[in-house]
Amino acid sequence: MSAGILELTESNFAAETKAGTVLVDFWAPWCGPCRMQGPILEQVVGKVAGAKIAKLNVDEAPAVAAQFGVQSIPTLLVLKDGRIVQQFVGVQQAPTLISALEAAK
Repeated sequence: MSAGILELTESNFAAETKAGTVLVDFWAPWCGPCRMQGPILEQVVGKVAGAKIAKLNVDEAPAVAAQFGVQSIPTLLVLKDGRIVQQFVGVQQAPTLISALEAAK
């Protein structure tokens, strides 16, 4: 995992997403588009003050993925205080993600 990108699990998901703005990438290591999304997330780190960038491996945390209705990966959710404010399915470019995080602040 890259510096600045938080690794979420079933045990820390609620605590890390309950307050503030968080971009969560639901991914899996075997998913080609997910591997393309990783470097793009690194471009977003630090671009929006106070926003966290995080990844959740759906193979290791299927209950969390199910809770948010994730059926395709990569799925990216922008959460504000634990609530979904924006959702993307498929690879998203950095400017799109930065705009979504700024809008959620």
